[in-house]
Amino acid sequence: MARIEGIRIQNFRALKNISLGKLWSQQQAEPLSPMTAVIGKNGVGKSTLFDAFGFLADCLKLGVEEACDARGRGGYDKIRSQGAISPVTFEIYYKEDGNARPITYELAIDLDDSGRPFVLKERLRQRRKNQKFGRPFSFLVLGNGKGAVWKGDATGQQIDEEHGDVDIDSFLGALLNSKEQEESKETEFVELEDKRKLGIATLGSLKQHPRISSFRRFIEGWYLSYFTPDAARDLPLAGPQKHLNIHGDNLANVVQFMEREHSKRFQAILNRISEKIPGIKKIDTERTPDGRLLLRFNDTGFDKPFYAQQMSDGTLKVFAYLLLLEDPTPPPFLCIEEPENGLYHKLLETLAHEFRRHATGLKGGSQVFVTTHQPYFVDALSPEEVWILEKGADGFSTIRRASDDPLVANLVQEGLPLGSLWYSDYLDAR
Repeated sequence: MARIEGIRIQNFRALKNISLGKLWSQQQAEPLSPMTAVIGKNGVGKSTLFDAFGFLADCLKLGVEEACDARGRGGYDKIRSQGAISPVTFEIYYKEDGNARPITYELAIDLDDSGRPFVLKERLRQRRKNQKFGRPFSFLVLGNGKGAVWKGDATGQQIDEEHGDVDIDSFLGALLNSKEQEESKETEFVELEDKRKLGIATLGSLKQHPRISSFRRFIEGWYLSYFTPDAARDLPLAGPQKHLNIHGDNLANVVQFMEREHSKRFQAILNRISEKIPGIKKIDTERTPDGRLLLRFNDTGFDKPFYAQQMSDGTLKVFAYLLLLEDPTPPPFLCIEEPENGLYHKLLETLAHEFRRHATGLKGGSQVFVTTHQPYFVDALSPEEVWILEKGADGFSTIRRASDDPLVANLVQEGLPLGSLWYSDYLDAR
């Protein structure tokens, strides 16, 4: 399963310039852990960081102009950091699996002459097999909708960037005149029809570009939870569905699928729910005469079942999260904003353990990324898993890893819970 080892975000709202984890230019940094939590006060940028991942996913799915307007973002001018004149940029450093050579994806979005957002630059690069030093080889280089791409899973071009960012036109001209590249059957010169669409969206659908295809599938597989209990109380049309959608309004359909296709796995979910929410002994579905689906909860001590419309927000959230973690083909990247909302505080540590078990236990589990402001949740985490987001004097966000503070690391080693240290102002100042 592919994992993000590091990410850099620049000029995205309050995130003027932040980095988490390991990048190709920061090889000494520790990569992101399989389970990552971001904490901080209200207004420091936690929701913005969550939305940065959603924005990237929307850029791939919708195009950059539509992504700027989606989910109430308000357009490019509202997205770009106040006072910034440079483009909005992202850099993702990831591996296809534990033994794969890391790949770096870079994306820059700016305004064109007509004032509309477009893809200014897009690039993928990777070191060659057995290459331990030196710059990675680019296998996708696009600027303003045109560039070059290398086929297969081994070829590419090393680019000299000692004098700043590469000039796409000059690079393509030199590449076109290069005898070595003229003779290469692996190099393609491309020009996209729409410069507001990502190159990976188009080229990633072609079989001759397996590395681009893998990265496209990786982004497409991200799951960003916008779950609301009210959505889970909807009455969907009956019919099994494999995956929980981002809002959770097909919860009953996923239950129907799990009952049919993965009955033992589903029973394990019910057993764990009953351990955490005393009294629930059975969950199933009931079809209404008009073909809709009711999610039915059987509670110990009551003859008649309760339906999702009658269950508490917390019960529905715990059930939905556990169902998501039991997905037979889980998403590679699972991002949840403030999972603690509506939950009894003593359930939070258990929920954190469930997320970590999913992220680090079985092969093929998701990388889990959460934002939280609950010390009880953080109590279950290690300093390596926790990042502290703060607002600097200039109004923009800064971020650091809890394990980078020797005092915090030593106190946790002595047995003090990390959430309690946060509550006592050891992680961020009051």
